[in-house]
Amino acid sequence: MLPLWTLPRLGVTVRNDPVDVRLLLGTRELRYAPATGWRAVGFTLSAKLPAPQLTGGSLFVPLTALNALGLQVLADTPALLDFAAPASVPAATLPPSPDLGQTPAPGPTTGTAPVPAPTPSPLPQPLPTFTVNLDTVRVSRTLHRTVEVQRVVLELSGAAAASVARLQNGLTVTLSGVSVTPGTQTLESGDTLSLTQSPQGAVVGLTTGGGRSEIFTLNNPERVVIDTTTYLDGAVPPPVDPDALPDGVAYRQLGGLHLLSFDPARYQPRVVSAPTGQASGVADLVKRVGGVAGVNGGYFDPGTHLPVDLVATGGLMTAPSLEKRATLGFTAQGDTLFGYPRPRYVLSGAGFSVTVNSVRAKADPSLLTAFVGDGRTRVGADRLTTLLVAPGAAAVGSALSGVVTPPAGTLAFTFDPARFPQLPRAAGAPLTATLNWRADGGWDAATDALSAGPLLVQGGRVALDPAREGFNTAASIWRPTRQVAFGTLAGQPTIAFLEHGSPEAFAAALAKAGVRDAVRLDSGSSATAFVTGGYANLGGYLNTVWSRPVPNAIVLVPRADAAPAARR
Repeated sequence: MLPLWTLPRLGVTVRNDPVDVRLLLGTRELRYAPATGWRAVGFTLSAKLPAPQLTGGSLFVPLTALNALGLQVLADTPALLDFAAPASVPAATLPPSPDLGQTPAPGPTTGTAPVPAPTPSPLPQPLPTFTVNLDTVRVSRTLHRTVEVQRVVLELSGAAAASVARLQNGLTVTLSGVSVTPGTQTLESGDTLSLTQSPQGAVVGLTTGGGRSEIFTLNNPERVVIDTTTYLDGAVPPPVDPDALPDGVAYRQLGGLHLLSFDPARYQPRVVSAPTGQASGVADLVKRVGGVAGVNGGYFDPGTHLPVDLVATGGLMTAPSLEKRATLGFTAQGDTLFGYPRPRYVLSGAGFSVTVNSVRAKADPSLLTAFVGDGRTRVGADRLTTLLVAPGAAAVGSALSGVVTPPAGTLAFTFDPARFPQLPRAAGAPLTATLNWRADGGWDAATDALSAGPLLVQGGRVALDPAREGFNTAASIWRPTRQVAFGTLAGQPTIAFLEHGSPEAFAAALAKAGVRDAVRLDSGSSATAFVTGGYANLGGYLNTVWSRPVPNAIVLVPRADAAPAARR
């Protein structure tokens, strides 16, 4: 069988109506109605023909019907079905069959008294004649995991203006100045498609059962396309809804590039981390601090969920820096910094200043190590001393030997007294701990930071330099995949997500979109761009599994001093 809507391209004029099918080729015509079956006009059928079939929203007719019409078949093999080129392609749709729907004339008599003929109903006013026709309707349906995508294509014989009215359970599209053969059919998705002729033109009704429809036009030939996306599983988060964003949040999509920008007068970015050694979904990290949006952070070890590069929150460095990769920093006022800092803790006291070697829980007798306590993780070891210092304090809170579990938020410094004799070993001794960013450009004011890389855009231009940051471009970290970044656009902090591409393609797309500065974050399966109510990284319907849990994220939180703002 062949879909009926394709037959005009073979030179056959058609009527595409399941209850009134017409096929006309030259002087030979076939008509089909469910009550009567196939009927021939202009010739005699030599054999019974199979009935048409409605499959996937399209009406199919048997090849034997085309043979009966005299359509020239050049090749009919399992791999090839070929027809002769038609002399012309019909532009119009056939009207209803003239021998259907006739009723007997009124006025019979019974007995001696005539029975009056029924009063005729007023004749409907004739509809205007339009020069543009709705020739064919094509419907396709695709399932992507738990997301159904239905496409309805309305093919017109000429250009026409389309107006859309959205209803609670669907929509209607009015095609001004277009004629249509009325009809209704149930699509494979369960949606109902109706075609109605009005004095203004063709009216196409579509019930969508809660799906979201997007409408656009194409030309050459003229078409109106309705794409309906329906989420069949309510447990799967939806994509970003541009009509339901919080105040001060703007969403743009440029091809496969998605951009979420935030009014800096209302929102400021900060780094939010899961408990040490744990991971959480980005949406959970956003909700934990009352944020409106977030994006996953830097690279981490999937086995331990420990970051492999710098993480700092609230002025405390919780993971050490590799000191070579692009870093994002945020001040307490919400300003965003870009650069290559090499932060270290520095301990100072009476007549001494010592730089801490590393930030980690595991003790090393040869090093001075720091750790920000979480109330669970143990530090220290036999013959080593651990100093507990409250952030901002000017004296040692506790000096302990052996294994220690520092309270949450307390700085712990572990060392061998023989190697660092200048450090105090008693509670109350003068001691200050400061975080030296060792970088220019305002980094001394940074309170939060996160390293990832590479730097994609700087000053509005592509700034990619993998060699500078020690990236192996032959490894999987550089493969084309889902890409995610954080940057600034028109002075606004911005989350960027690319559905698929290389770091080079991502950088080029950001620069073209007008992004001024941007650093790539952990991409691939970790890439997650979330805003209240949806995920930009769903990429429409192509990707319904959003990401793996992550140990940290950049979250946009409402500013405490934000004034009420108008709707975006």
